[in-house]
Amino acid sequence: MAYTSILAVHRLERSVEYVTNKDKTARSKPDSASSLQEAVDYARNREKTECDVFESAIGCTLESAFEDMLANKKRWGRMDGIQGYHLVQSFAEGELTPELAHRIGLELAEKLLHGKYPVMVATHLNTRCLHNHIVWDSVAMDTGRKYHSSARSYYMEIRTISDELCKEHGLSVIDTDKMAGYSMGYGEWMAESSGQPTWRTIIRQDVDEAVASALTWRQFVRAMEQRGYELRMLRKYPTLKPPGKDRPVRFKTLGQRYTPEVLQMRILYARHKSPAGGTPRAGLQQRYARLRTHGRPLRGFKGLRALYYRYLYELGALPRKPKYQSYAVRQDIRRLDQYIQQMRFLTQHGIDSRIQLAEYRKPLLDEIAALTKERHRLYRSEPDSPRIGQLTARLQTLRQENRLCETIERRSVEIEQRLAEARAEQKKYMKNQERDGVDRTEKRQNTQQRDG
Repeated sequence: MAYTSILAVHRLERSVEYVTNKDKTARSKPDSASSLQEAVDYARNREKTECDVFESAIGCTLESAFEDMLANKKRWGRMDGIQGYHLVQSFAEGELTPELAHRIGLELAEKLLHGKYPVMVATHLNTRCLHNHIVWDSVAMDTGRKYHSSARSYYMEIRTISDELCKEHGLSVIDTDKMAGYSMGYGEWMAESSGQPTWRTIIRQDVDEAVASALTWRQFVRAMEQRGYELRMLRKYPTLKPPGKDRPVRFKTLGQRYTPEVLQMRILYARHKSPAGGTPRAGLQQRYARLRTHGRPLRGFKGLRALYYRYLYELGALPRKPKYQSYAVRQDIRRLDQYIQQMRFLTQHGIDSRIQLAEYRKPLLDEIAALTKERHRLYRSEPDSPRIGQLTARLQTLRQENRLCETIERRSVEIEQRLAEARAEQKKYMKNQERDGVDRTEKRQNTQQRDG
């Protein structure tokens, strides 16, 4: 199975410090390739490729790939606009060897670009999933014409060629939900395949609960609206917009059981209800029913630990459940494992504030800098030294812990925002409940008066 993603490179003059900085985690990659030199340097990072045998170039040389691409642009006077493209091709863990991964990357580059664009291919071995970085110039060497990327070219060329190569070499491919009319993203595909909940799972759960409580379609619509959804049915593709989301979701993208026609049949001919997306919510709650440290429940916290504890409560991961679970929080349930890990880290080290978190990180960063400097020196003076392997292992541990601290600092801000949204959503829900109660009471009184 190979997953592909392509990033456009817009500027040449951007600093290359980020990708050449060896203090950066070996698992990170740029969210957007803003510099052609950045993309080339990142792909050639020795800590990721491990050795020269997994680097190749077509139409340029490895040692001067960026300079060669720049010279090609100047020759044709095409220095404006998008400067190049950075394609990442990732493979399933344990499915192939580094040699085969690199060969597939080369074949993809050759079939996609036909030798017209300077391109380099580097296979990175630093993660459990082998992956290729393919960086090419946007300007053709023979005509000076620019390569243009679009959603159509991605699915009809890049994705298609990559899948064909995987099948030729006996590898699996990502199966898209064609019956539902959309292509599932890699993260969602992996989550669904492993039985983990996604944001679409949350929507399915709400739809299933509304179907179970409704006797008519109008009652179903009312139940969804009470949950904060906006339904738009008078259009070619009916949609529903979850609370807190800017864009609506088409019913059909939730699966065959969630089209309006099927939902109406499910309401009319009610049967036993199965959990949304095949993921029993009870099983999820049972799995995380008790979060303990040293055998005792987590109680009496303040600061960051209190914040995480409250969020886990709102997610339904603790024995005591909230009366109303807001969509603002439930859509984040896919990260439940991560939040539990972060909570345990904060509890283990007694960290309650971002200041304490920064103080904990400081010696980590100092040690990372010292060990990185030592390893660079050994690379130059004693490249075969066994000490290099020891330093690499220690650096990996330190960087993982540093990444965890960075994640906690970032996620704690997001949690504060989501809890604020949840409180607002809960207030709105309670007002709707009170209003519905008043309406029912008035209706019952009117009926009694009329009958009397």
